[in-house]
Amino acid sequence: MNATRAPYRFHAFDVSYFSAKVRPALRYKTLWYEERRADMAEIQRRTGLGFIPILVTPEDETWQDTSEILDRLEERHPDPPLIPVSPVQRLAALRVELYADEFGVGPAMHYRWGTADAEASARARFTAMIGNAEFGRRAAATMSSRRGAVGASDASGPAIEAHSRDLLAALSAHFEAHPYLLGARMSLADCALMGPLYGHFFNDLGSRRLLLETAVPVVGWIERCNFPGADQQGEWLADDALSETLSAVLAVMGRDAVPILVACLRQIEEWADSRDPSEDAVPRAVGTARAELWGAPFERAAIPYTLWMVQRALDHYRGLSDPERERVDKVVAGSGWEALLAYTPRHRLTKRGFALTFA
Repeated sequence: MNATRAPYRFHAFDVSYFSAKVRPALRYKTLWYEERRADMAEIQRRTGLGFIPILVTPEDETWQDTSEILDRLEERHPDPPLIPVSPVQRLAALRVELYADEFGVGPAMHYRWGTADAEASARARFTAMIGNAEFGRRAAATMSSRRGAVGASDASGPAIEAHSRDLLAALSAHFEAHPYLLGARMSLADCALMGPLYGHFFNDLGSRRLLLETAVPVVGWIERCNFPGADQQGEWLADDALSETLSAVLAVMGRDAVPILVACLRQIEEWADSRDPSEDAVPRAVGTARAELWGAPFERAAIPYTLWMVQRALDHYRGLSDPERERVDKVVAGSGWEALLAYTPRHRLTKRGFALTFA
């Protein structure tokens, strides 16, 4: 076990999308931690935000953003490793994280709130989780009302379901050959994908049925990520390689997610071009981004945080040496991710405390 003088305190919920991203990393790194049912008053006091989860360190520091939480855990507890340092595998992990954090929430919200049966099930679960019927109904109503902001509308439902079936088929083929995304060891990519696939899909009745009936290898991977057994892990593929099956998964993600992500970037930057430079505050959303998904119109709110997440991948990509970038470009070619890696943002976001601001 990675020894600390006191436990980490993890404020989370089992049905929380982003709690499912952090939890496997804490277990994989064999950290001493206590998981607490999220105390929203405490989270608000510590961060000024109502976002789940947070991780409170043994020194009583508060970590809020899940990408930063995983980065900081890797810095403090590098063994066993979670984030590859090699060019191809690191970019693959960052692409999966970008897909999961910024696109995967749409399918997840569709399957949780997109039908009457799904919504009734989710409302009951929220009530049981919170322990108060009125608060449970309010929380469920709030979450349900937000599904359109991430593209989960009635009109987009058939396209989201077609995308999900395609992705689950590609993931099933991969997990029949490899225990984790990058090989025989868990990584940032697995943690990120657990957000939609465990936090929502496995926890919700309709989508759990979809997993069990069409994607049993994915369910096996969920079980491995929830109980990773660091001493039983193998290695990532040698020579910075990606399997053909993972390349197929990334191609589904690139084909379907990149058009709307690029549309979000353009909308965010158009807004930023005309903003008052004396105003540091960054709104939660800045208009609507539009693209197509499976030939159907697809729209969602343009959320500036997407730019911050894209910067993670672009910073890695543009920090590579020429030979490294050439090798990465060969791997990325034909995957649908080219337009995003070619994008050059005119603006840059950073963090001040827990809030986004312009650099």
